[in-house]
Amino acid sequence: MNFNLTRRAALLGSALLAVAASVPALAQDVPTFRFSAVFSEQDIRASMMEQLADSVRDVATIEPYYGGTLFRQGTELVALQRGNLEMSNVAPQDISNQIPEWSLLTSAYLFRDAEHLRAFFDSEVGDQFKQMAEDQLGIHVLGPTYFGARQVGLRGDRQINTPEDMNGIRLRMPGGDAWQFLGTAIGASPTPMDYAEVYTGLQTGAIDGQDNPLPNVQNMKFYEVMDQIVLTSHLVGFDLLVVSSEAWNALSPEDQQAFQTAANEAIDWSQNMHLEMEAELIAQFEEAGLEIYEPDQDAFRAYAQQMYLDNPISDSWPEGALEAINAL
Repeated sequence: MNFNLTRRAALLGSALLAVAASVPALAQDVPTFRFSAVFSEQDIRASMMEQLADSVRDVATIEPYYGGTLFRQGTELVALQRGNLEMSNVAPQDISNQIPEWSLLTSAYLFRDAEHLRAFFDSEVGDQFKQMAEDQLGIHVLGPTYFGARQVGLRGDRQINTPEDMNGIRLRMPGGDAWQFLGTAIGASPTPMDYAEVYTGLQTGAIDGQDNPLPNVQNMKFYEVMDQIVLTSHLVGFDLLVVSSEAWNALSPEDQQAFQTAANEAIDWSQNMHLEMEAELIAQFEEAGLEIYEPDQDAFRAYAQQMYLDNPISDSWPEGALEAINAL
C-alpha cells in the first residue's frame, strides 16, 4: 500500500515538473516585437501602443522605446530592414527615399482629412502602395497613424498670408529629399534638424520655425518658444505602423488576423483622440499668448501643387494614382 502511494506521488510529482518545465517553453513561443518611435511617452500614440500591446499579448510581446531612445528619427526603416527592429512608426517620407513612387503620398495638399487618408489605405490603389513596401522594403503596413494636420509655427511677428511671405524663413524639416521639398513647396527655406533638437533650435534662433500638428506642439512644448501659429494645414500628418515582413510572416495566419484587427482598433482610437485634441488646442495656445490665424490657403495650395508638378519628384508618381486618390 505504501509502495503504491509513494509510486503515485512520484508519478504526480514528475507530471507537475513536466508541466512547470513546459511553461517557459510556451512563453518563448510568443515573439517579442521591439517598437521604436520618435514620439514621447506622453503622446497619444504611446497610449495607442499600450492598447495594442495589451490586445495582442497572447500573440506577441510589444517592447516599446519612445523619444528616439533606441533609433533616432529616420533610421527606423533601415533598422527594420537589417533585422535590428521588429516594429516601428515609420514616416512615409522615409519610405519615399527608397521607393520614389511613395513621394506622391508625401506631397502637400494631397489628402483632405483623416477620413480621406484612411479611405486611401483601405482602397485598391492603397493596397498597391502597401504591396510596394512589402516587396521592396520587407515591411508589412498595418495602417496609417494620423497625428494631425501640419501647421507652421514661428518665432517673431512676421505675418504670413501667401507662400511668398515665407521667403527666407528657416523652417525646420526632418532630413530627406521629400521632407525638404515639402518645406520648399510652401515657400520656406527648409533646414534639416532632428526632432529632439527643435525646442532648443527655436529657443536659440537657429531656426525661425517648425511645422508640426498641434498635438506635437503641445507634447514637445514648442509653444513655449514660438510666437505664432499659421494654420496652413499643408499636410495631413501621418506615419505608418509597420512590422518587419520577417516578424510578420513568422506569425500564423490566425495570429496575423488577430494582430491586424487589434491594430485597426488602436489606430481608430488614436485618430479620434487626435481629432478631439486638435479642436481644443487652438484655444489653449491662444490663452498661452500665441497669435493664431489662417493664411490664404488657396494661394498656398495652388503654389504647392504647381511646385510638385514642375519638379522631377512627380515623374515617379504611378500613372492615374493622383486621380484615383482625388476621386475617393
